[in-house]
Amino acid sequence: MSIDPIALARALINCPSLTPARGAVFDVLEAAITPLGFDVHRFVLGEPPDGPTENMVAIRGSGAPHFGFAGHLDVVPPGDGWSSDPFEARIEDGVLIGRGANDMKSAIAAFVAALSRSEQARGTCSLLITGDEEGFSTYGTPRIIDWLNERSIRPEMILIGEPTSVDRLGDTVKIGRRGSVNMTMTVPGTQGHVAYPHRADNPIPGLARVVAALEAVHLDDGTDAFPPSNLEFTAILTPTQANNVIPGAATAQLNIRFNNLQRGADLVAMVEDIAAREAPGTTVAARISGEAFLTPPGPLFDVLVAAIREETGLAPELSTSGGTSDGRFLIQLCPVVDFGLPNATMHKLDESATIEDIAALSRIYENILRTVLG
Repeated sequence: MSIDPIALARALINCPSLTPARGAVFDVLEAAITPLGFDVHRFVLGEPPDGPTENMVAIRGSGAPHFGFAGHLDVVPPGDGWSSDPFEARIEDGVLIGRGANDMKSAIAAFVAALSRSEQARGTCSLLITGDEEGFSTYGTPRIIDWLNERSIRPEMILIGEPTSVDRLGDTVKIGRRGSVNMTMTVPGTQGHVAYPHRADNPIPGLARVVAALEAVHLDDGTDAFPPSNLEFTAILTPTQANNVIPGAATAQLNIRFNNLQRGADLVAMVEDIAAREAPGTTVAARISGEAFLTPPGPLFDVLVAAIREETGLAPELSTSGGTSDGRFLIQLCPVVDFGLPNATMHKLDESATIEDIAALSRIYENILRTVLG
């Protein structure tokens, strides 16, 4: 049975699956892979706001080698201004348009189509699909890893179908990702009237000192594989916007994207120390999304690069740029790389992927499957 990747991608897009996702979109995927001989395991975990999240682990075959494909069926909110319904996929001038067409329902469809065209002569193939990559991942891929560990199942290599290409399909492979930590710093004060400052305690000057001190920090110069770590402030807030009120607190939000010279907990401790020094009493709330990771060249990289070169003629750039991916969790299991479609429209209005690129991506995935499991 040969599956059309475009038809499957459209069916997945037509299932609204805002993060955290569950239900109908997983039904569509299960219906596609069950006839291909996969044992499908689905489980829903968690409560709002981080859940409920659905995950799927589908396994075919046994023994070594064990090749895993990872991805997510959840999408970000579409936003206003689409030229058509974002959850009614359409094709226009050879382009598939809809939320998830680029990130990353088309890649999942391309991989399933590749599976339908290739025979598995040996080993194990698994699909590790979550409904919470675009969210906090509380009940997503980390829980898939728990499920695998409980059953002593361990892939030897994992390919994630995130959209990594930049200008052309095949020009970029992600061999690692930077870590990410979000922090919220709150400086306490005492609210009062601006005409009576002696009866208030303005927290804004203290917050300004903290911001200035953190802006002056030089984290590192990067490495051969990673750019320098960077700290960026994303918001400055006070509980009142009135022009005659000294606020009772002042808050700053920041994000640090960091390379493998840093650790998330160390960065949180650094911010806490600076905040305590510049504005005593400041509280810092932190959420580490993931640590930096790097997959050195090896068998997975060799197979992927050979398949890309055969299909496109390109020698892909090895990159660690961009945002995080679920590779930050899956690296606990085995070597991980990300490779997928050109990513120019991910998360944008009228998100899209060309029919030609989806078909070519499916052929690359098929080549990999034949090499590893054929």
